[in-house]
Amino acid sequence: MDHLMLFWLPCLCMAGGMLLAARRLTHYFQLESYQFYGYFKTVRRQWTRAVLPCLALGGAYLGLYAALVFGVVNLEEITEKSGWTAGKTVLAACVSASMLALGWVIRRLGMMKAEKKKFALTARMKRLYLALALVLALLIVIVFFAARRETAGVWVAASALVLPLTVALAGLLIWPVERLIFHLYFRDAEKKLLKNERLIRIGITGSYGKTSTKFILADILSQKYNVLATPASFNTPMGVTRIIRERLTPAHQVFIGEMGARHVGEIKELSRLVHPQIGILTAVGPQHLDTFKTLERIKKTKYELIEALPEDGLSVFLDDGDIVTGLYQKTGKARLLAGREGADAWAEDVSVSPQGSHFTLRLKGWEPISCQTALLGEHNIRNILVCALVAKYLNLSPEQIRRGIQNLKPVEHRLQLLKTGGGVTVIDDAFNTNPRSSKEALKVLSSFPERRIIVTPGMVELGEDESRYNEEFGRAMAGKADIAVLVGRKHTAPIRKGLTEAGFPADRIYTVGSLQEAVTTVNGLIRPGDTVMYENDLPDHYSEQ
Repeated sequence: MDHLMLFWLPCLCMAGGMLLAARRLTHYFQLESYQFYGYFKTVRRQWTRAVLPCLALGGAYLGLYAALVFGVVNLEEITEKSGWTAGKTVLAACVSASMLALGWVIRRLGMMKAEKKKFALTARMKRLYLALALVLALLIVIVFFAARRETAGVWVAASALVLPLTVALAGLLIWPVERLIFHLYFRDAEKKLLKNERLIRIGITGSYGKTSTKFILADILSQKYNVLATPASFNTPMGVTRIIRERLTPAHQVFIGEMGARHVGEIKELSRLVHPQIGILTAVGPQHLDTFKTLERIKKTKYELIEALPEDGLSVFLDDGDIVTGLYQKTGKARLLAGREGADAWAEDVSVSPQGSHFTLRLKGWEPISCQTALLGEHNIRNILVCALVAKYLNLSPEQIRRGIQNLKPVEHRLQLLKTGGGVTVIDDAFNTNPRSSKEALKVLSSFPERRIIVTPGMVELGEDESRYNEEFGRAMAGKADIAVLVGRKHTAPIRKGLTEAGFPADRIYTVGSLQEAVTTVNGLIRPGDTVMYENDLPDHYSEQ
């Protein structure tokens, strides 16, 4: 029992060290929206960052434990000189402090790397840490007291190796609590939204283009209405719930909810919250194939918004000549189509330049409207067409629509033109890209004068076809850029292959390990008159450094 009394405190402090060392793992869990599938995918992809700290912690504890048990530290000599109680206390304190200190060091090392999306100690994260602390303490105590003294340390050290699983177990234990809390907040937000019977509720979804369309629509409708749109990329059930509860007031006349999804059924859940009267479908394509698996499942999920509309609701589609057009033809509800000539809205006399776009807006039944906007790219004109249709439906005048289009501002990180010194143009398109938006971005880049430099880590979350899409991206890049800076030596190999196959000069391809290294490389290359486009910026859990 004396030996057990000597070792139980270090064991519990080992649990404390593991709790400190778990910070990176809990951040991964948070970045994946607490989804277990995504979390385990991240752990497997980032296994060195996930497992090596656990190995260090377990190895250190095992070494100290062996020193105590197998005589490297002479317990008898210590107890003769200082008394059993004093010797035991000193040893226990040293080992305990070592475990906590090592856990703290691992935590600090993990925090030294710049995080693009900061770890947030939210209420949910606090609950996760509480559950994790209880699980770790219980695990350590059970393992130690169930094993023989000579082998207990081995089992305690081994428990550090399963820390990624332990974090997931803690998340699983609090899942019922989180669902209950979410349900209560969800119901409260739903009641608040429906309380204002005059509020116009609009839902926007699509594989891409939904965030830009949301901001364009909000700006145009603001010419007549008091509009609340979900900010940034708040497009999950919890994110939309939070915005409704915290920001919606009786003075608002229009609510625009962006609806994102990674799994079948998530748009249906968001529709149960928003109860949209107008639904906008921007695109259906290979986005989040890693979780959806098939394009058919993506198509089914996006159409959940249209299915959720009431019988007197309005559905608005952006014509793509493919999947979205087919869904437009499928629906039996009131519908509008934007994009091609002769539809409900289209553009004529389009002129696109590095300074923005000019076009003639044609809305069925109206006189032509001459429009100009600072937004870059033809795809943004298509997004504007959808929004103009909704504005017309909601009784905005032609002048209000024209003025709203003229006042549009670029959305942050989406083909945003940045002012810099030295005669260099920078285009920030760092938001998560996809096969279609990357092609549009390359079109915009090609409209600028040489030299054109592109900085990109490529695309992710495209499942088994990811390498193929990145290779195609490289081939398309060859005709639009003069210099390519690829971020991530492993992940960008398909892009390099595509560039090389398209005849892009090898001496104009630079492969670097991080965004910081890419910026340094670009700074050494640029000269007055150059254009630099930052195309996509991978989140922390995809970083190779």
